[in-house]
Amino acid sequence: MGYTIAEIATALGAEAAGDLSLVIDGAAEPASAAAHHLALAMDPKYAGGIAKGGALAGLVWQGADWQALGLKAAIFAPRGRLAMAGLSRMLDAGPHIAPGVHPMAVVDPSAVIGAGAAIGPFVVIEAGVTIGPNARIASHVSIAAGARIGAEALILQGAKIGARVTIGDRFICQPGAVIGADGFSFVTPEKSGVEEIRETLGQREGISAQSWTRIHSLGAVTIGNDVEIGANACIDRGTIRDTIIGDGTKLDNLVHIGHNVQVGQDCLLCGQVGIAGSSRIGNRVVLAGQCGVNDNIFVGDDVIAGGATKIFTNAPAGRVLLGYPAVKMETHLEMQKALRRLPRMMKNMSQSADKD
Repeated sequence: MGYTIAEIATALGAEAAGDLSLVIDGAAEPASAAAHHLALAMDPKYAGGIAKGGALAGLVWQGADWQALGLKAAIFAPRGRLAMAGLSRMLDAGPHIAPGVHPMAVVDPSAVIGAGAAIGPFVVIEAGVTIGPNARIASHVSIAAGARIGAEALILQGAKIGARVTIGDRFICQPGAVIGADGFSFVTPEKSGVEEIRETLGQREGISAQSWTRIHSLGAVTIGNDVEIGANACIDRGTIRDTIIGDGTKLDNLVHIGHNVQVGQDCLLCGQVGIAGSSRIGNRVVLAGQCGVNDNIFVGDDVIAGGATKIFTNAPAGRVLLGYPAVKMETHLEMQKALRRLPRMMKNMSQSADKD
């Protein structure tokens, strides 16, 4: 299915010029675009590629001389990536899941399936589950007893939703994610080596055998509206209270959220982020890839942490962090500059000592 330039511009809230009746059915980089594609050239640095491709229309930067670029129509994007978001939403048909319940799905008679839902083959839906209207559930998904999933959810292949998990509307879950597994929580009958090290910061009076006793997870997971969970991400259930993910938060692939963690609204947690148990993450926090957050600490609103940052202590609101352990980003950069100077400094000191 295609869209006219006029329809796309209206949907994006953008201005357009030229032949607005042109129909496109896809998007492409300028050099590889065909006549039926919209060439994506939201920055002047991509202009040269338009002549190499065959696009008749393009999504271009504000003020672009689209006619000189050889286009018959143009849509002007004041904010390129935002325009990309709207365009990609229009062009993404999503996975095809046949309406209704597939005959090879297993659905408990007590489950409530909302109007317009589509449930694929080999899906297992247990007792007391509620699935909201227009939800789409792909093959091999399992949803455990008592879980509740809101309207217009999209849960893709092989995802696992645990018992009593509550999920809001417009949820997107990528393949293989696990929501509601037991938390990793164990205790020893006597004070463990870990507890001792926490108190002494490295000193040990003696080492003795210890065995671990499991603490069961009685809580569940509560997820707000408009949340997205990446492939193979894991969110553990709480020990007593629920683990919580706030409205609008997005988790990348391989993110791990420990038991009892509370994540605020509109957070962005990138690939391989790990948040240890009982920590609290504020609103609009951004944790870049491989960031780690210690247990039982608080990360304030609007914190941004660069890649591989390890946060061991409370982080105040608005702080920009980098490094291991986490420090202010500007402090980390100064530390790295000083570290690079060390070999030269040591050489100079050695030479001065030899002269003496």
